[in-house]
Amino acid sequence: MYKKYGPDCSKRVLLTMRNTIRCVKEQLDLERIASLGTGQLQALQSGNPATLICQLVHLDGVVSCAEELQNSGKLACTHDNIIANEARTIAAAARAARHLCRDSGELFGRGLRQLQTCAAEPFQRYSGAMADCSAALPAADGGAADSMQQPAVLEAVDEFGRLNYYRSARGAAAAVRARYGNRGHNQPCTHHGTGRCFITSQNHGYAVDASSVPADWEPLFTNTNDKTNEGLLHKSQPFFSVQFHPEHSAGPEDLEGLFDVFLEAVRRSAAGKRADLPDLISSALTFTPETPVTELRPRKVLLLGSGGLSIGQAGEFDYSGSQAIKALKEEEVQVVLINPNIATVQTSRGMADKVYLLPITPEYVEQVIRAEHPDGILLTFGGQTALNCGVALDRSGVLTKYGVRVLGTPIRSIMETEDRKAFAAKVEQIGERVAPSACAETVQQALDAAAVLGYPVMARAAFALGGLGSGFASNPEGLRALVTTALARSPQVIIDKSLKGWKEVEYEVVRDAYDNCVTVSTDMTTLSCYNKLRTTALKVIRHLGVVGECNIQYALSPDSEQYYIIEVNARLSRSSALASKATGYPLAYVAAKLALNKPLPNLYNSVTGKTTACFEPSLDYCVVKMPRWDLGKFTRVSTKIGSSMKSVGEVMALGRGFEEAFQKAFRMVDNAVSGFDPDVQPPSDELAQPTDKRMFVLAAALKVGYTIDRLYELTRIDKWFLHKMKNIIEHTARLSAHERLSAENLLLAKQLGFSDAQVAHYVGITEQVVSKMRRKLGMHPHVKQVDTVAAEWPATTNYLYLTYNGGSHDVDFPGGATVVLGSGVYRIGSSVEFDWCAVGCLRELRKLGRSTVMVNCNPETVSTDYDMCDRLYFDELSAEVVMDIYRLESPEGIIISMGGQLPNNMAMQLHRQNARVLGSSPESVDGAENRFKFSRMLDRIGIQQPRWKELTDIDSARRFCEEVGYPCLVRPSYVLSGAAMNVAHSHTDLEVYLREAATVSKEHPVVISKFILEAKEIDVDGVARDGELLCLAVSEHVENAGVHSGDATLVTPPQDLNAATLSSIREIFSSIARELEVTGPFNMQLIAKDNLLKVIECNVRVSRSFPFVSKTLDHDFIAMATRVMVGAPVEPVDVLSGAGGRVGVKVAQFSFSRLAGADVRLGVEMASTGEVACFGENRHEAYLKAMLSTGFRMPRKGILLSIGTFKHKSEFLSSAKILHQLNYKLFASIGTADFYTEHGIPASTTLYLIFL
Repeated sequence: MYKKYGPDCSKRVLLTMRNTIRCVKEQLDLERIASLGTGQLQALQSGNPATLICQLVHLDGVVSCAEELQNSGKLACTHDNIIANEARTIAAAARAARHLCRDSGELFGRGLRQLQTCAAEPFQRYSGAMADCSAALPAADGGAADSMQQPAVLEAVDEFGRLNYYRSARGAAAAVRARYGNRGHNQPCTHHGTGRCFITSQNHGYAVDASSVPADWEPLFTNTNDKTNEGLLHKSQPFFSVQFHPEHSAGPEDLEGLFDVFLEAVRRSAAGKRADLPDLISSALTFTPETPVTELRPRKVLLLGSGGLSIGQAGEFDYSGSQAIKALKEEEVQVVLINPNIATVQTSRGMADKVYLLPITPEYVEQVIRAEHPDGILLTFGGQTALNCGVALDRSGVLTKYGVRVLGTPIRSIMETEDRKAFAAKVEQIGERVAPSACAETVQQALDAAAVLGYPVMARAAFALGGLGSGFASNPEGLRALVTTALARSPQVIIDKSLKGWKEVEYEVVRDAYDNCVTVSTDMTTLSCYNKLRTTALKVIRHLGVVGECNIQYALSPDSEQYYIIEVNARLSRSSALASKATGYPLAYVAAKLALNKPLPNLYNSVTGKTTACFEPSLDYCVVKMPRWDLGKFTRVSTKIGSSMKSVGEVMALGRGFEEAFQKAFRMVDNAVSGFDPDVQPPSDELAQPTDKRMFVLAAALKVGYTIDRLYELTRIDKWFLHKMKNIIEHTARLSAHERLSAENLLLAKQLGFSDAQVAHYVGITEQVVSKMRRKLGMHPHVKQVDTVAAEWPATTNYLYLTYNGGSHDVDFPGGATVVLGSGVYRIGSSVEFDWCAVGCLRELRKLGRSTVMVNCNPETVSTDYDMCDRLYFDELSAEVVMDIYRLESPEGIIISMGGQLPNNMAMQLHRQNARVLGSSPESVDGAENRFKFSRMLDRIGIQQPRWKELTDIDSARRFCEEVGYPCLVRPSYVLSGAAMNVAHSHTDLEVYLREAATVSKEHPVVISKFILEAKEIDVDGVARDGELLCLAVSEHVENAGVHSGDATLVTPPQDLNAATLSSIREIFSSIARELEVTGPFNMQLIAKDNLLKVIECNVRVSRSFPFVSKTLDHDFIAMATRVMVGAPVEPVDVLSGAGGRVGVKVAQFSFSRLAGADVRLGVEMASTGEVACFGENRHEAYLKAMLSTGFRMPRKGILLSIGTFKHKSEFLSSAKILHQLNYKLFASIGTADFYTEHGIPASTTLYLIFL
């Protein structure tokens, strides 16, 4: 029904039809093909005896028909509605014209020579006929006995499941209503002859009932989801039909080959030959692998992890590996995992059958293969580390020697994608192109290549991750520096012609061993050629022979549809995890199944539970991924961002509009930022030279009136995004311009992603006032599902987000669950170890039969895998959002102690709003986090600490430092990883550091304490119940105090602490637990010097070392803490001395190679991006394994010695003698060289002077 369009409704219909005709003409350039006015498409060329006829509703005839209906009064509005039948007739005529004209274009593009319309006459005189779903085909001679006399017929079934040819020539076939209607560009159809599944565009609510068609017809295609018919094939005559659009201009082109089949049938018919359509179609759609493919049933599979988290290779591989383990165990395959990253979920008990915390190097992996005898190995779930190791194992013959089969993508395909020269040649074989480039293995080769390509150029290292060693050069000097660095890490460098300013587009591609292939992409917002790139992606991945999941990246011209292929990663990647979380499609899980040669159509969509996994997700929401940089933690580091990755983490925001998701993402990245704030940075040249603060510069530029065109020229950011950003800045001005906040402005602000605090800032009121007003107006967010199918199919998904651009909730709220807050974005100081804690908490709650709710915003995590909990809210970790969820869910309580510092910082805010926090009370949390309160408490209960003073003013701080003597430590409250914590050595240092600390700790006190030199630091982790200590673990630091605990090397069980010291530690720890009334996990750091123990700090939450001590001591501290917080019974345990006689050593993973110019010296503010840990019979064995796991390699020829004090030189003397005996060449600075020469290391043979 058309409702209430007014008295000129019929004229509007006619106008719409004429516009449709105009659009069709423009799209297909039909004026060039033929004149429509005559009702015929004249031959473009002559001389070909084959003549194709298309039953065509003429475009001009559509308008004439409509005008006739209007003049007769049949289109007049009656009872406020247009008569539906006539309206449907016109709409159907328009569709017929549009579809058939497009189909005609497809046929001409495939070499068709002549096309005519036909009259109502028998069509056997023609070579072929193509009928649209809305047209009646002229009657055929049903009695023709010889099928070679029949023309080939391709017909489309209409949206009501009616097939005209059946009615006119073979009798009626019944129609059935599709259960939910098949509409969209991602409908999977299975071909009956080959069993392969193809993605098609459809728009129909009915289908032909396959069981009712005459006996001489058979199904050709079936919808893989609802099993309705999508095409029929005549068993003997050259007739076939489909109910989808093989060539839809805005949809997949998977079955465009049907036009080629049709034309070949036409040619055969014209030549008097038998068309044999079944054979033609099967031949066109059959995939023949190089070797026969069968499903694999390996007994045991070796899975390579990714090692320590680093820039470019982070927590996303913990998610990928965990998904792979889950998939393999469902198939009853034993899984052996090698991964030294002890903080990961995948290395937890209950995941893999066996876990080896060993370096991922060919030598160690071969030892595991020799011991375990696996049938297969998976290389694509551990990032570049696993991939490079697998390639080395293959080249050395290890895999062949032990009969280990590479599962999934073959090694040959991996090497073709990693070797840039081989990749370019492979891509060119199928007519595609990479950017103009050349490969080089020396600096001079690179300079010669750049001279040919022309500057600027980009240099990239092969076999590298995250753009390591890459950059742009505008002259030979710059290129020489880049290439020298790149060749230090890789044997090959690629010199590319610069494509700065082009769009970068990524597709995730899934392919099984039977050539079923789909893409999963979120880069669709501004693409007009999405499907063109999709088709190219499938072609490239098929040509490479990838089996499983991979990633293809393009450079796309902003001014045309020209593109170049940048690269293919034949493995799971960062974007794989992002695409999985953004769409709900579990790429890693599916890839692991496909590695066993399972057919993709046979796997189910885990969200719907009924539809196939051979589909492409639909999104009815917007996704924004935003990186986090921690460049401020490093001195002298370059803040420019470019082709070499520098971010340490990322967030993903969901909303019903770009503005909403965009502003959410800012707050997810940094809880100190309110959103797209124009007042953070002033306009500067960072618009053209991007830095980590560029987006704030862009906001400021919009505020001061930069035009969209000017910003586009400076940034090359698509104008669509710039307009959306401008919407936000315009509303900030609107809010600031009014003294009172109106309901309309508040609602628009919330729909544009403004937080309550953000609105309050611009209006000039408090956050509490805005929040109260919003709730009084009944203005609250609605809960929406991420269901992979945009509500096209029913889904019972628990994957949720909040939006103010909705009118109802997608779920009900039964109440009574336990909410667990995750860690948020990965940053230096808060990484995968806190995700391990959150996941462990969720698992224990489930074991206890409790319903769970997870709130997190990090796509790299296992905790945001929707089957880890009963409900997952992928949203902000802010007090406002958490309270919105709390009010909706009515939970039993919230656990804040498992996600690190970010949830802990919300303790008092949640408490003030009457949220029930489980475990230690918010007052206990505040008593530990507030430096002043904690130091005063230690004084009160008689526990020693370094001398301290609360900052009140600069003068008193200077007097304190003069009194105790420098160095002194500046310590802000409520911070993570030592943020803004610094050691001051002078009054000048003190003033600078106090300003920094006051900035990051605005609402909480800053404390100054005496910094004790040459002291030993000790970490203590434990669990308490109502202040009673239940268990504890003690870890020694190898480095002296002054190196942040996250950067230090830790050893547990302690090797150098005597029983008396351990007893004192236990007493201090117990006293603090009692005073703070701790219930749950907590952590403490102490320093030891001259047989005295002094407390540095205490955190009433989990710490980074909880996974390390839990796995080393073989006791799950998180499970115990979870049980304590929910009141389940727990007995005290003593695990301090360890288990099985093993020693664990944890070593930090640094990413300084990514951070040009950064000072690599360690201090009290954390600098590492990850960690590894290994076990050994003693600390030396464990330490060596752990160091090798970070990428350290034993030196082969020379070693540089530069050792500071006389004491340290003396301590290292025995080691220096051992190195000399091992025939190492020892290079040294002058003072170090003099010392060791004097102590018997012959300078004449092995000692060399260098000047530092």
